Amino acid sequence: MTISTTRTNWVAIRRDRTSSALDQCFAEGLTGHTVVKRDGKRLQLTDGTTVTEFVSCSYLGLESHPALAEAVVAATGVFGVHLSSSRNRMRPVYLPELEDLLGQIYPGTTPCVFTSTSNVHLGVLPLLASGSLPSYPIHGEPHFFIDRSAHASMQVLRGIFEQFGPVTRLRSAEPAVANETWEREAAGRTPIVLVDGVQSMTGLTAVSELARRLRSSGGYLYVDDAHGISIDGASGCGYAFNDFGGRLPDNVVLAGSLSKGFGGSGGFLLVSGPRDAAVVRKLANPLVFGHSVMVPMMAGNVASARLHLTAEIGTLQRRLWANAARLDELTGGRLANTGLRSPIRGAAFASEEEGLHAARVLRSRGIVMLPAFYPTVAHGTALLRFAVSSLHTEDDIRLLSSTLDSVGGYGADAVESDRRGIGV
Repeated sequence: MTISTTRTNWVAIRRDRTSSALDQCFAEGLTGHTVVKRDGKRLQLTDGTTVTEFVSCSYLGLESHPALAEAVVAATGVFGVHLSSSRNRMRPVYLPELEDLLGQIYPGTTPCVFTSTSNVHLGVLPLLASGSLPSYPIHGEPHFFIDRSAHASMQVLRGIFEQFGPVTRLRSAEPAVANETWEREAAGRTPIVLVDGVQSMTGLTAVSELARRLRSSGGYLYVDDAHGISIDGASGCGYAFNDFGGRLPDNVVLAGSLSKGFGGSGGFLLVSGPRDAAVVRKLANPLVFGHSVMVPMMAGNVASARLHLTAEIGTLQRRLWANAARLDELTGGRLANTGLRSPIRGAAFASEEEGLHAARVLRSRGIVMLPAFYPTVAHGTALLRFAVSSLHTEDDIRLLSSTLDSVGGYGADAVESDRRGIGV
């Protein structure tokens, strides 16, 4: 007798539902670009063409700032490129300095640096769920609620979460409905809600409202604000921390990125106090068993953190939001995320073929962006994502706008978003 071992799983579902659209983009040079040289937002590619990019998530252009470049070169001269050890065994002087500077950017918190935001999730969420963090006690067992728009790096950990308690997906775009969901389904348990602050494709999450509602249920909010770091708030604290009023609520854990708006490399965690951070440094798997950020990039992170504590960060933020507002004006409010305090804009299309056609037109006019298909967006649809930066010029914005006019079909209404003004 033969017993079938085939079972339905999320990888098989994704594999079987994913089309060849992304493969076509690679084959036609619409994505997967190999860069030979860069000058601001102008890229020279291996095929000899020069393009304007709306791909990079370095929204303030800090990765090309002279202060970061000089710090990287100096660190390489002193240390070489790496101290090959976990942070608990050996670390460069830049690591404690960076965490101290992050503590100034995020007053009242204890920061802890990881090699990536994804590793923050992997290391910290099991500790939170197990009741290991002193400031975040768990009553009963945890019940995870993952926002449907939360980043894949959290969604993929569902099997780990289920070792601690039930897992439910919800839509955070309507806080009152989300509140009703976790109060109904998490009775007798501690709700832990996982969301993005600035969503990687569209929208913003009302994090302060969710934290307030969770407080009455004895629950916790875990925010991945990777795309929100540096772009807003005092000292570039980012979207979520700014939405919290510059203070981390005691029922919130916040994960951020050093690799996007911050201009460096790695990720970081913000918790309520030093006792929580001590547990993380001792027990979080990526810190105990993994290596630390490469030394030159850690030095670059320190240089960026110092810049965050100067007036220059505000100047870069204003340029970013002026560019976003200009694009919104020129496109007549038809792009996804128009008017939002998000650096991401999107042109949505009802079919993958329409999206492919638009990507081809943009590429023919010297514009590259991020074409997204299922599973990044709804099955059968397409979204062309444009990352706006403080480095984009008026001509860049006009070129993008006029090219989008020629392809039509923005379809912004098809994309869910929490509309909140950017208020330049």
